[in-house]
Amino acid sequence: MPIDPLYARYPFFEGAREAVREADISPAALVVEDAPAVERGRERVERALMEGTVAAEEPKRWDRREELLSYPIARILVSLVDTPAAVDKYATAEAATARERFEADFGGAEFQSTGRARASLDEVLREFDLDGDVRPDRSDGPGRSGPSSQAGRGGVGPGSGGDAGRTAPHYWVALGPYLELGEESWGSRWRLVNREVRDGEVRVESAELSRLLEAAVERRVSGGLPFEVRGTDGGDAIADALDSAVADLRSLLNDHDAGTEEAIEAVVPALFPPCMKALVQRARSGESVPEHAEFSLVSFLVALGMDGDDVTTLLGVADAESDGDETEEGREESDGDGERPAERIRTRVEYLSDSDGTQYPPPSCATMQSYGTCVDPDERCERISHPLSYYTDALADAGDVRDWREATSGE
Repeated sequence: MPIDPLYARYPFFEGAREAVREADISPAALVVEDAPAVERGRERVERALMEGTVAAEEPKRWDRREELLSYPIARILVSLVDTPAAVDKYATAEAATARERFEADFGGAEFQSTGRARASLDEVLREFDLDGDVRPDRSDGPGRSGPSSQAGRGGVGPGSGGDAGRTAPHYWVALGPYLELGEESWGSRWRLVNREVRDGEVRVESAELSRLLEAAVERRVSGGLPFEVRGTDGGDAIADALDSAVADLRSLLNDHDAGTEEAIEAVVPALFPPCMKALVQRARSGESVPEHAEFSLVSFLVALGMDGDDVTTLLGVADAESDGDETEEGREESDGDGERPAERIRTRVEYLSDSDGTQYPPPSCATMQSYGTCVDPDERCERISHPLSYYTDALADAGDVRDWREATSGE
């Protein structure tokens, strides 16, 4: 079965699903045979639940076929785990991983291991029926956006005669898709009142377009999940064969969701992993922190049980409402779209804490490395794979410590 390498990277593409159907590969047969794709599918779900990514820990271990087939196996596993948290975390992780790959592809990287050039933005937009709804902002200047000057609405990739991979600094997105894919929980900067809207289109930055595409992936992945596996002889056989894996995944999910606050009883910034220490320092010094880095930092702090007040205090971000800073100087500290840093941070904290108190996991060390935010790794970093693991290990070694929150409150 020849596999298009693009489908191994993006198994949720319609073409990938069609390729599996045409090959007449039975998930039941794969499960009964305990094929490698089953193990990769289990890893896919496990890393989604615990680390917020579906990328393989050892990519070279799996071939294209196994990578592609692991996706339908993962969907079966998530359906058998059958909890809203599992569906949400899995879809979120698939989408986050896809976004990383989109941005790498659009940025011009070639993938020597696949033997095929990157996916273009044009291909991805067509995949989600957005090719007629997104166009580059040509006011950014010639030679930066990739598409030719003759490209019409939606002309953003090779089909429009331009550079196959590069993205523009800004894009115009049709109002309908913008409202459909965007979420209020993303913060006030996404509200139309804080946007440039013209002729039924909304102007967005390249990174913001990636966020919208991430939402499109998440919606597709979560669609139809969970589905009923049992109920037929074949379905029952699949469920029975995967019973042990499903029990392990449920245990991991329960441990992660219920045990985070109990396992981490104190906040001690001096014991943070190097990557998080560096991000805290950058934030406190007033340095502009990229969106993905800020998201990584805030998700880490939320996982430690910190609330909005804790996080904004630690990062040295003031609230105008709380300190009476309504001067012109104070207003100048707000973001370009009118959103103050404290407001943005609080919105992130709220987003990362769901209604039942569980958190989305912060990115793994591998993801931090891919972001370029893994800095100054020390000896402890060599034996862990996640910032939270680093911190809990350091906390255990430190013994009796004082919680930073007690120190700042004067207790």
